[in-house]
Amino acid sequence: MNDISLIIPEMLLLGLACGVLLLDAFIGKRHPGVTFWCTVGSCLIVLGQVASYVPEAATFGFSGTFRVDVLGTVLKAFLLVLVVLSFFYAREYFNKRPSVPSEYYPLALFATLGMMILVSANSLITIYLGLELLSLSLYSLVAMQRDSVNASEAAMKYFVLGALASGMLLYGMSMLYGVAGTLDLSELLIKVDHLEQQRLLLTFGLVFLVVGIAFKLGLVPFHMWLPDVYQGAATPVTQFIGTAPKLAAFGMAMRLLVDGLWGLVEEWQQMLVILALLSMGVGNILAIAQSNLKRMLAYSTIAHMGFFLLGMLSATASGYAASMFYVTMYALMSMGAFGAIILLASAHSESDQVSDLAGLAKRNPWLAFMLMILMFSMAGVPPFGGFWAKWFVLKEVVVANYVWLAGVAVFFSIVGAYYYLRIVKIMYFDEPSEALNSETSADLKLVFSVNTLAVLALGVMPSALMTICISATIPYLPW
Repeated sequence: MNDISLIIPEMLLLGLACGVLLLDAFIGKRHPGVTFWCTVGSCLIVLGQVASYVPEAATFGFSGTFRVDVLGTVLKAFLLVLVVLSFFYAREYFNKRPSVPSEYYPLALFATLGMMILVSANSLITIYLGLELLSLSLYSLVAMQRDSVNASEAAMKYFVLGALASGMLLYGMSMLYGVAGTLDLSELLIKVDHLEQQRLLLTFGLVFLVVGIAFKLGLVPFHMWLPDVYQGAATPVTQFIGTAPKLAAFGMAMRLLVDGLWGLVEEWQQMLVILALLSMGVGNILAIAQSNLKRMLAYSTIAHMGFFLLGMLSATASGYAASMFYVTMYALMSMGAFGAIILLASAHSESDQVSDLAGLAKRNPWLAFMLMILMFSMAGVPPFGGFWAKWFVLKEVVVANYVWLAGVAVFFSIVGAYYYLRIVKIMYFDEPSEALNSETSADLKLVFSVNTLAVLALGVMPSALMTICISATIPYLPW
């Protein structure tokens, strides 16, 4: 019973997801609003259950395969909030397109279950279970628009490359198991220090694990899927992929690299340095040439994930807190950016071209102002949240004696500011586009405003979020 009590949120979400699936199958087509509100209610119920128990110390269950600690609890709460926000954006999109399949909501709930398992995993098998549940749900979400050639192509690319990355991750796990003789991350942490003679084999397995993490985060050179999937998938699906799963990928990285393979810290630090450099460079430079907003935001994601790694590679508790702050702030900014595309879309057009924003300040001053806040934040302009996200990770890199890397990061941040500020220039100084303005519901306008103003509020008061991130990473202080 003690084991069962640890997974009550996951069990609750599984039961509710199955209920939503049945509900959608029977009445979803006739009453789509019922499916939506039941889905939102399910997430809020699980969020309440997660928030009701914050453990003082790590608790293990199911023979050490499942871990409940402050880090996992906070990540679950954050990702559930992001998922609820994404449902409100998706509702507006699907209301404009009744022909789009309604499987989005149950599939998103199953993906959320995979994310929750992933951030609480304490075994290589549990990590793989959570990752595959998340990945299979995302593959289906991308392919949801069966009549869209772009969506089908994106889904095939995502599936093939995702299967390749999963195979590499599994191969790396098998290498570690063959050398250490255990799948338990807590035992692996202890055994790695006593296996100096097999360090080369352990490093070989580590390389494949890092490949799996890099694919989920969309890091160069494992980013090939990301621009095509972001552009080809329906905008709510792109929004979903670009937000909550990034938090889950951070949790996965913490479990594998810190909770399990801390003994190989020197090796994975060097790997993360290379991945961060390549991602910041390729992401920011290629984003400049994009004319499609979703594709531009895809390359922007690659660059941001490179910045996110700067805190991780410092290998300190404060560095992990900085990375957690960064990925949370990025998820909020990305949620708002894709939300703006949904607000601009009509029943027959995605309105996802950069040129569609021309003269937006004259056509819709409120939307232009909100989008300007998001672009300034992504560019790292104070006093917005994105500035503090970059500041915290850069500070940790300098403290870790990677001053040259911090300098390179600042340079690429300046490069990246160009394409964000270009969006602001197009909105405020170009002639209005002939693109049609679509009607938007009042509740979505409220959600979008809250989403965007949260980015501004966290820029004015970054300590509110940073305090939570530090409390979640305090158990890693001994390292």
